[in-house]
Amino acid sequence: MTQFKQKFSAQVKQQLKHYSIPGGAYVIVQNKNIIAMENFGHTDKAKSHNVDNNTVFRLASVSKTFAATITTMLAQDQELNLSDPITKYVPHFSLATEGAAQKIQLKHLLSHSSGLMPNAYDNLLHENWAMKKIIGRFDKITPICQPEKCYGYQNIAYGLLQPAIEASQSKSYATLLQDRVFTPLNMTHASVGIDAYKEQENTAKPHILRKRIKTGKKDPQGRDIKKYIWRTVKVEPDFYKVATAAGVNASINDLAKWLIANLGYKPQVLSPSLLTELTTPRIKTQKDLRRRFWREHLTDAHYGYGWRIYQFNGHPIIYHSGWVAGFRADIGYSPELDIGFAIVINAESNAISKISSQFWLQASRIFDKKPRRKNLREDLK
Repeated sequence: MTQFKQKFSAQVKQQLKHYSIPGGAYVIVQNKNIIAMENFGHTDKAKSHNVDNNTVFRLASVSKTFAATITTMLAQDQELNLSDPITKYVPHFSLATEGAAQKIQLKHLLSHSSGLMPNAYDNLLHENWAMKKIIGRFDKITPICQPEKCYGYQNIAYGLLQPAIEASQSKSYATLLQDRVFTPLNMTHASVGIDAYKEQENTAKPHILRKRIKTGKKDPQGRDIKKYIWRTVKVEPDFYKVATAAGVNASINDLAKWLIANLGYKPQVLSPSLLTELTTPRIKTQKDLRRRFWREHLTDAHYGYGWRIYQFNGHPIIYHSGWVAGFRADIGYSPELDIGFAIVINAESNAISKISSQFWLQASRIFDKKPRRKNLREDLK
């Protein structure tokens, strides 16, 4: 185990150095224990502050795991119904095909199986449009399939979960997440929204790639070694407008607690039946089987409620990634192997995907050699 952790740490360090990534952090959990947590680099290019366990990063689309959890939790508490049409909560939502909007239910939003074309109107988030105005444009969209018949990844449509969540009680989405998830799991630095991010002192700053320059050196394969030049930028409000899709901020320490809960070790917060509901495959995601760095190891890919469900080297991995201006995040866990892994960086680099796939490749071999535990979720029922 020590050898695995040392080898993996060296791999992460090498990748982050290769791409000159300003800062990052990762955690490995096994059952209810953190077995490795490492920080790298700085919160910004000025190197004014080292990244530490409590440095807050934007989680981007990893936020969907929280939104799906809260929505499904409310459904299990009978405070809303996943079969409710979204028009019940957003009456002015309509599509070009008559009656099509009424067919889209909350469960279709949760699983990206609404029938809408992928990433519908994401571009308008960058153009400073208000959400109400963006939703008003959906009447120009014709669905590409019936709900539950095809996969189409969404952000704005995922954002429509917020009105449904907030209609179920008198709390805001941010307050509800705080009360039902962050506080019970002791996720002390987790929050929702741009204001909450700005109020934190210990935050990672976003970086975008300015250019790549040749160093004049060659790697062992004879390829040019390039230096990556990153630019520190301001945090953009765009995707914070869709809080349920991309609005959560958290530290690597917070993500460790989120992983442990999702592995089944906090049943009083995330019940076994809730976890089962979230991770039941709902729609096939064929395109994921062609993901760079992952494709050699994936044999099946689906989306559940707020989580991807992969078959990776013969093991189910519950996974999600996030990407928003200047940040990347990856998180995944395997109930079968009883491990979880999360990594965050403050730069838009696909190195994170390479690191994650390397982790799961090595972990699926090492942890599989140990005696299988009984299914904890079944034990807790």
